[in-house]
Amino acid sequence: MAKVSVNLGARSYDIHIGANLLEQSGQIIKEGARSENLFLVSNPTVFSLYGAAVIKSCEDSGLKVVATLIPDGEEYKTMGQAEEVIGEAIRRGIDRESLLVALGGGVVGDLAGFVAAVYQRGIDFVQIPTTLLAQVDSSVGGKVAVNHQAGKNMIGAFHQPRTVIVDVHTLASLSEREFAAGMAEVVKYGIILDESFFVFLENRLSDIKDRDEQVMESIVKRCCELKAMVVEEDETERGLRAVLNLGHTFGHAVETLTGYSAYRHGEAVSIGMILACSLARDLGLMGAGEVERVTGMLVELGLPVKLPQLDSRSILNAMYRDKKTRGGKLRLVLPCGIGRAVVRDDIDDELILKVLCNQSQATDAH
Repeated sequence: MAKVSVNLGARSYDIHIGANLLEQSGQIIKEGARSENLFLVSNPTVFSLYGAAVIKSCEDSGLKVVATLIPDGEEYKTMGQAEEVIGEAIRRGIDRESLLVALGGGVVGDLAGFVAAVYQRGIDFVQIPTTLLAQVDSSVGGKVAVNHQAGKNMIGAFHQPRTVIVDVHTLASLSEREFAAGMAEVVKYGIILDESFFVFLENRLSDIKDRDEQVMESIVKRCCELKAMVVEEDETERGLRAVLNLGHTFGHAVETLTGYSAYRHGEAVSIGMILACSLARDLGLMGAGEVERVTGMLVELGLPVKLPQLDSRSILNAMYRDKKTRGGKLRLVLPCGIGRAVVRDDIDDELILKVLCNQSQATDAH
């Protein structure tokens, strides 16, 4: 088992990474729990696969577990669904000392974490991410939220977990599409922070597609190390942490305009990263060959790189509604080659529209 620490003073915690950790989850959770009472939040798909193992491990460690399930899908990451979970917590007698356990992918982690942040002004919670995207990104760093029909993650908070338990064995149960969606966030880390990691991914694509557990454990560990490094320096996204949003402003607009149901988050981010790379190329920040390397890797992993048939002006308008906009200015993360990125708020709308139109035309041509 590997361990990555997120050092945030009183809010510090460890990320435990390994295979078959669900069987040890109770012991790990008990170490940091202030109460023996756990409130487990999951969805039917994940709970049917892993709920019994987690509950058994917790009960074997002397913990008491009550569970509630939310529907599966990004379209259910809403304030209304959060209120239902809160109502269930009240009915089950969950108090301020209880511990909420989020078992599932990004939707479960985001929504359950949001509930933990606001329930009785905040209770402790544990992340047990079961998708690759959640394991390398959304479960670490304390960003929790629900969506609004006008924009993704518009209602949220910063609320760090007590611990994160990553069992890479759960990756075996993911669909090809879900696994690929997670790899979009993995590739992102290489583009913005670590060129050698990007090269490692290029060289191990076959093992990655085979979901080799040893390779995936090393990938998850490196992503968590990079995320921890950024979060430690900029917990509430005032500066450096913004680079983690590569492709997200474009991607969130695509998700919003398609009703949160046409694309997985990682798929939308994949499209967004290509748009960001294309814009960086047009601005002279990134070479055409580097854009081709990124595009080639995403395509090889089975990810979309072309825009759906959406109006370019509608995409730009949706981007302006993104929560990362500051003072009416659009803040975009742009790669400087592979391994470094900058945040810019001085990009002319016409340049963005040009990239969007070019991508739309490329989509039409295919």
